[in-house]
Amino acid sequence: MKQIISTDKAPGAIGPYSQAVKAGDFLFCSGQIAIDPSTGALVEGDVAAQTRQVMENLRAVLNAAGMDFSHVVKTTIYLSSMDHFSTVNAIYGSYFPSEPPARATVAVATLPKNVDVEIEVIAYGG
Repeated sequence: MKQIISTDKAPGAIGPYSQAVKAGDFLFCSGQIAIDPSTGALVEGDVAAQTRQVMENLRAVLNAAGMDFSHVVKTTIYLSSMDHFSTVNAIYGSYFPSEPPARATVAVATLPKNVDVEIEVIAYGG
């Protein structure tokens, strides 16, 4: 059985998808970009500011499912350029001070709303 997870503390879906879906003990979080949920606008600033907002959006979705970053087992980071890797990596890493999840990082041609970073996570709550 699956359960749709939704919170107003993270940006609403801008297409036919859910913020997250819980299936058994797993939580599959859709990719988050740097939208401020209180305004619905993109966060102004560089890739560091974008990454912090993305991670806070993910935190809100995880929390809505009764989880936190310690439950994350896999992430995928999408970057507009690998030139952003070290900046994103440093901020991302601060959210996983021990036992970080498995991860893939890829550069893509473009991301929604022309942002520089999007991150999706899979968490396990069993």
